[in-house]
Amino acid sequence: MYNYIAIEGNIGAGKTTLSNMLSAEMEVTLLLEQFEDNSFLPKFYKEPSRYAFPLEMSFLASRFNQLKGKLNNYSLFGDGVIADYCLFKSLVFAKINLEDDEYHLFLKMFEIIDAQIPKPELIVYLHRPVTKLIQHIVKRGRSYEQDIPPDYLEQIHEGYMSYLKGLKHQKVLVLEIDAMDFQHKPEDYIHLKKLLFEPREEGIQHYRL
Repeated sequence: MYNYIAIEGNIGAGKTTLSNMLSAEMEVTLLLEQFEDNSFLPKFYKEPSRYAFPLEMSFLASRFNQLKGKLNNYSLFGDGVIADYCLFKSLVFAKINLEDDEYHLFLKMFEIIDAQIPKPELIVYLHRPVTKLIQHIVKRGRSYEQDIPPDYLEQIHEGYMSYLKGLKHQKVLVLEIDAMDFQHKPEDYIHLKKLLFEPREEGIQHYRL
């Protein structure tokens, strides 16, 4: 049993859905990203070059404050935590969205902040093809997401994979879940959940489900 699990993935991959299901069953603390409170997000999708830096800085500050507050209590009391994001998500998106000089400044801030946050005992990355991601994005109906270009989603996936491959001293599970519907098919959820709690070595492992 891992006490701190982070579920990661692209936009529309099912991170929040799976986090909700796991935390409810396991009766542990659920930590969901508070992205809807970010006023820069809809502005960014309309004018990316203008709002990219304030967007990424505001997300970094918000994620840090939320993780630091919740995970300090987790460390103190030993309660389990399921989160639907990792702090390094900020770095993945910043590398795509920011100019080089902005990114190098952002990276310096990230490294200072990242050193203060406990790391997940297990990182689970949910991968779906872009066509499936777009279906999910359309279905959930957030207006500011409806015009996200497919190549942007491809860039996000490539950014995640590049970062995850460098995590040599953390346990990382990459799940190809195109054929799964863990929200509506109990057998899919049980199969996925079983994989999450198997003993693992440090480094990245891939499964196609």
